[in-house]
Amino acid sequence: MNTEQESEANHKQELQDKTADLESLYTQILENIGEDPNRQGLVRTPLRAAKAMEFLTSGYRQDINKILNQAIFDEKCDDMVIVKDIEFYSLCEHHILPFWGRCHVGYLPLNRVIGLSKIPRIVDMFSRRLQVQERLTREIAEALEAALEPRGVAVVMEAQHMCMMARGVQKQTSKMTTNAMRGAFREDSSTRAEFLRCVQVS
Repeated sequence: MNTEQESEANHKQELQDKTADLESLYTQILENIGEDPNRQGLVRTPLRAAKAMEFLTSGYRQDINKILNQAIFDEKCDDMVIVKDIEFYSLCEHHILPFWGRCHVGYLPLNRVIGLSKIPRIVDMFSRRLQVQERLTREIAEALEAALEPRGVAVVMEAQHMCMMARGVQKQTSKMTTNAMRGAFREDSSTRAEFLRCVQVS
């Protein structure tokens, strides 16, 4: 077995060990809430929950450079680029309950553009962590600003939060909107207004 194969095998074993640890913790949770982890409907629930949590927090194990994968191209373009209605799913770091919604991203290129699929991938990477919506919005904007060095970046996120809908104040129709404006989007009100009009956010 060469060094690369050995490293891959060690990584695989480490992931399996973490899954087993999570499975054990979920078993304890079921017991602590008064359930029987051995009853038919729950026999494999701790394992399924462990794998679901690993997926929902997979952003911690992703690398922005690997996501970009040299998909930034020189292009004579300086008009606004918008990708809207990117669905996202995340976990509130205060209650570990889901929040989800839509993300709208715009940027003003400075003769460099990014591959279309990379923007949703960046949204997913930062979403799949324990998050607050305010920070999530900022992180996406900062990542695009660093990668593209554009004249401006705008990110707007609209989301529903289960921690507000199913517990606490129990407001099922409430939504939260956050935005991060950089460069021309912050400095020029007409540029910002054009972006918000395009994504239909008032």
